[in-house]
Amino acid sequence: MTAATARLCALGAGGVVALWLLTLNFGALGAVLWRAEGFSALRGADWAAVRFTLVQALWSAGLSVLLAVPLARALARRSFPGRGLVITLMGAPFILPTLVAVLGLLAVFGRGGLVNQGLVSVGAEPISIYGLHGVVLAHVFYNLPLATRILLQGWGSIPAERFRLAASLGFSPWHMFRQLEWPMLRELVPGALLVIFLICLTSFAVALTLGGGPRATTVELAIYQAFRFDFDMGRAALLALIQFGLCAGAAVLAWRVSLPASLGGGMDRAVQRFDLGRGGLDFALIALAALFLLTPLGMIVARGIAQVPGLPWEVWQAAGRSLMVALGATGVTLVMALSLAHAVLALGGARGAALEALGLASLAASSLVIGTGLFLLLLPITNPRDWALVVTMLVNAGLALPFALRLILPGLREVVETQGRLADALGMHGWARLRIVTLPRLRRPLGFAAGLTAALSMGDLGVIMLFAEREGATLPMQLYRLMLAYRQADAAGAAVLLLGLSLALFWSFDRWGRGRAGV
Repeated sequence: MTAATARLCALGAGGVVALWLLTLNFGALGAVLWRAEGFSALRGADWAAVRFTLVQALWSAGLSVLLAVPLARALARRSFPGRGLVITLMGAPFILPTLVAVLGLLAVFGRGGLVNQGLVSVGAEPISIYGLHGVVLAHVFYNLPLATRILLQGWGSIPAERFRLAASLGFSPWHMFRQLEWPMLRELVPGALLVIFLICLTSFAVALTLGGGPRATTVELAIYQAFRFDFDMGRAALLALIQFGLCAGAAVLAWRVSLPASLGGGMDRAVQRFDLGRGGLDFALIALAALFLLTPLGMIVARGIAQVPGLPWEVWQAAGRSLMVALGATGVTLVMALSLAHAVLALGGARGAALEALGLASLAASSLVIGTGLFLLLLPITNPRDWALVVTMLVNAGLALPFALRLILPGLREVVETQGRLADALGMHGWARLRIVTLPRLRRPLGFAAGLTAALSMGDLGVIMLFAEREGATLPMQLYRLMLAYRQADAAGAAVLLLGLSLALFWSFDRWGRGRAGV
């Protein structure tokens, strides 16, 4: 295969992926636009759902980042045995299935949870986790680790030489924060806020389980209710259009507020801090955050581990469907990400940037919006419920593509810059080049992208709720039904099974990626 033929193949594969993305995102959006009615069709409850969606997302994003700043600073400043394990475990909630996280929070803050048991024992009134404060609590639990990891990378990007210079100039801890750490926060915090705001806008399972009342309904939950209970397709389409507008606005704003990095480079030395003091406050913050994030997970495991062997057969069948969806979505995502990344580099310039932007467009959508559009597209042709698992797999693959593309594209660009000329000189193109040169050097980002896609797809409770009937339920959907039926023992066992499968998929793929990371 010649270089010209390889380039044509890359552009052809990228073109197929681009066509699919146009259909998935804008075709579905077009179907929504076609079916949507005028704004007069919206009820007062629908506008209340829009307000609640924005309010809970603002509170959730603000609290997540506000709490992440001192936590990330404490982790960046302190070195202690097991620090890496603590950071890894504290990041676990972000890849957890949302329903598992909700069950864990109910075990701690619910009606019969640890907190209310403690309050009742001292004669105080129990608290309720349902409503705005419960939704915000769940979102903070889910997104605090993400915000912490983003800001922790920012602290790691400050060159060690800056801290040495500040110490030699006699900077106080306050001046060190103001001159070195505050500029980094000013660059990262706006983007982190908007990313988490976008995630909270599209959160469905949290509102479904902890909200749901007239005053605690999000737009996504309103779409589901109009779709499944009222079968009002026009109103559901209009709500989906509003949701897309909210997400697109947040995504564009997140891109516009990104500030250029101005921290400069260093000599990659280990950071040595000279403003530490005794560290009591830092360690207290780390301990409290670990208690908040890990206690719900421990409660889920403790309550459900013994129930797993006795789970009903339909739960195991649902687990098999979820595994098929997760593995299928992972394969499709990796193929699309590799094809699109090769096409972006082959085009280069403005056209390559436009193709990359198309690959990131799914950030402005949600599974409920895309699912509504695909249902409308399939309805005149076939029974959409017959394609529930296939549609769920494809939508999950499309929603995971932006993350996979952002992980794979920089690595592929580095491979082209460092190995491209030698491969060209040896006449290595096409499959041989992909197998011998490219894939071994992309193994780490490929493994992490695969693990992230599989874990998120395993716990998804979006499209499947629109399409599937009882006999086609995935594990998250089956878990939700057990919760509704108050079968708490089976629900706890199903949650442990879902948690174990999600973490096993993530660990397996990520472990594979790190197996030859030194290549």
